[in-house]
Order: sequence, then C-alpha cells, then structure tokens
Amino acid sequence: MEYENQDLETAELKDTVAEKRKYCVLNVEGARQVSAVWLESVDLDGAVAFGLPEIDDRYHVWRVPLVGKHSQERIGEIVIDAYSSLLLQDKTTAPELLEARLLHRKSAKPTAATHPKSYKPSNLRNTIALGDAEEVLSELPEASVDLIFTSPPYFNARPEYEDYITYEEYLLKMRKIIRASHRVLNEGRFFVMNISPVLIRRANRTQSSRRIAVPFDIHRLFVEEGYDFIDDIIWAKPEGAGWATGRGRRFAADRNPLQYKPVPVTEYILVYRKQSPHLIDWNIRTHPNQELVQASKIEDGYEVTNIWQISPTFDKEHPAIFPEELAAKVIAYYSFVDDVVLDPFAGSGTVGLAAAKAKRRFVLIDQEPKYVNLIRERAKLWLGKEAAEVLCLNCPPITVDNMLL
Repeated sequence: MEYENQDLETAELKDTVAEKRKYCVLNVEGARQVSAVWLESVDLDGAVAFGLPEIDDRYHVWRVPLVGKHSQERIGEIVIDAYSSLLLQDKTTAPELLEARLLHRKSAKPTAATHPKSYKPSNLRNTIALGDAEEVLSELPEASVDLIFTSPPYFNARPEYEDYITYEEYLLKMRKIIRASHRVLNEGRFFVMNISPVLIRRANRTQSSRRIAVPFDIHRLFVEEGYDFIDDIIWAKPEGAGWATGRGRRFAADRNPLQYKPVPVTEYILVYRKQSPHLIDWNIRTHPNQELVQASKIEDGYEVTNIWQISPTFDKEHPAIFPEELAAKVIAYYSFVDDVVLDPFAGSGTVGLAAAKAKRRFVLIDQEPKYVNLIRERAKLWLGKEAAEVLCLNCPPITVDNMLL
C-alpha cells in the first residue's frame, strides 16, 4: 500500500523515535511483517488489510490497525512489543472477534440468529454475585442484560484502589470487562460509565503530581470493542466540592502564571450503545410488552442538557460512591420498566437500590466479600420479602425469616 506524503512524514518521525529507543521493530514495514505472519496463522490474511501502524511510545508498543479488505472499516488492531517484536495476544483483537465483525459488515441481510426481528426481554431475576466481574460475566447468558451502568475503580487515586501496578494493566482490565459486557448486553442496548480523570499525588517535593485522562483512554476501548459513542454527560458538583484534592491551592496563594490548576468539580457520564444495524426506535417498537414501554415514559422535569447538577454523596461503608440520584436518572433515561440493569463494580449497591425503586431488576457484581455482604443486607430493605428470591452467586442466599416486615 502506498502512503500519502503526510503518512510518510509521520512514519519517518516514528522511525526516529524507534531508533532512539533502540526498538527491535523500527518502522511500519517491520510492524506489518510481524502482523502479516499472525494474520496468516489465523487464516485471516485474505480478508483483513492493514491501516497505518503507529508507535505508542508511552507503552513501547506498535499498534497496527486492522480493516476489512472489502469494507475498509476498522475492525480491530494488532499490538506488538516494540522491544521484542512479539505480538501481545492479550492486547490484540481476538481472531474470533475479527471474524464476527467481518461477517457483520459483509452481510447484506442480517440473519435472524445474529440480529433478531424483535427485541427479546431478559428472563434473569435479581442477582448478587461475588467474584471478579470478568469471570462472573462469562457465566451470564448471552444478551441477558438491558442496561449497564457502573463506575469502575479508580486507578491508584486512593490507597484502597492500588490494585494495578501500571496504568496499562488497568486499561487492559477495563478492556476485558467492556468486552465481556458486550456479549451479555442485549441487542442495541446501552453501556453507561461514570468516570473521571484521576490525580496521582506526588511522592515527594521534587516530583509533580500527575493527572491521567482516563475517560479518553476508556473511550478508545469502547469503540474498539464494538460500541457506538452516543453522548458525554457532565456531572457537575457544587462549587467547593473538589477542594479535597488540594489542587489549585498553590496558585491561589501565589497567583503566578504557569501554576494555574483549576479545581475539578466534574465527572463524565459516557454513554455507548452496543453496535446494531437497528435504530434505537427498533428497541421501542419491537418490545413485546408495550404497556411497559408506556409505563417507562419520562415525566416533566427531565434533564434537557448534558450538564447535570448533582451533589456528591457519602457512605461510611464505602470510600467512593455515586449519588442515588445519578443512578436513578441513568436508569430512567436508558431502560424500560422490568429491564435488567447490571453493575459489574457494584460497591455498596447504589445501582441496585435505584433499579429496585424504578421497578427494574438488577445484577450486582463485586469482588469484595464485605461489599457483597452489605448489598445482601441492603437488598432486604429494597425488596422486602422478595429479597429471598434474589439469586446469589458465590455467596450465601438471603434469608428474611427474622425481618420485621
């Protein structure tokens, strides 16, 4: 494939970086050669072509975009260790996913098995699960969840969350959760994520604090894993809510240029839809219970802009929760009555509470036994006697015998 002049200039610049870092893979041609060997080994060399490889020198890898030879649409990427020239299997789009995307885009008429003619409601009941979200999601039925709303753990923002050695490992884990969620999410339904940049405090006076733009990296993962971007909603907190970060105090004292750092009082609510050939209206028109659709209509007073003014909340049982009001709005705007709402990082269970109040079912997953036990106890308050019917995975069932109902 011939490059345009701009591509050649970019390639030459990247080659210079590669030579300075003493990478084994020095240029785009080398990255393509490694990629070609892999594509041939998985029998996809006849159907997949390459985009322009680029060095990601933050992580010392080459990223090689993959496109369908016929559609010319991006379907994934190959990631290569720049130092060793080894293909990184866990970061490269799986062959099965590439095949699925190729078939999806080549088919002139979707098959009934791949794209149902009508929306299929889930038969999952309220569920609480203890365990790693990636593993629990693999056990759930395909297309059994109607909405996913979650706020994933921060990357090293607080001592409680220092579970990942590197930021790259954190993103890899998020990719796996997003990928596993794609399978369980129903046709054309929504994955909504509350996420924000994180502040990494300086270790000593000779270092600077760092702010990592997590939402922008997460966006890339969603797009690469088969979701369409729908909206970015800004959760705006009252003035003064962000002063706990300590950001901006140096500038407030000295007022010197270059030291300006605004106090963060916003977070992102990123909205994605599982890719589908059907318009959103299809999910409404083909729903088998139109009475539930009518019962789900939004009343006056709904949010008309993408800036939501909501005060933060606190819970002595959990260090970082989002407000029930936030969960309630997301559930109301992106699901029907009796839908199944999933939170793969359930924490104290706010999504479950909001779902129960909105007459939705919930699936709550967390890997911390203390939070799962907390959710099991709180479910008694949400559901009353019906809490005994909650499906509990990897944890004891809920007993309500001694409750005062």
